[in-house]
Amino acid sequence: MDNLDWVQWPAMFVTVLAAWLIGSQRPRRRMTGFVLFSLSNVLWVIWGIYAQAHALIVLQICLFLMNLRGFKKNSRGP
Repeated sequence: MDNLDWVQWPAMFVTVLAAWLIGSQRPRRRMTGFVLFSLSNVLWVIWGIYAQAHALIVLQICLFLMNLRGFKKNSRGP
């Protein structure tokens, strides 16, 4: 676990894919987007710890909580 610089690239890719899916009209795709956003939050936290980017870590925790809210709201339906 010496060099975790590479983690930022899958984190970026998963974040972009999640944003794309969140914009879908299909509920299942939106739910997948929220799950992927949560995965991206974990990846960004891992990278943030490695890079000692404390503000990024706090941001990702806040965004994760918002993703949970979106996940719950979408799982209930309209």
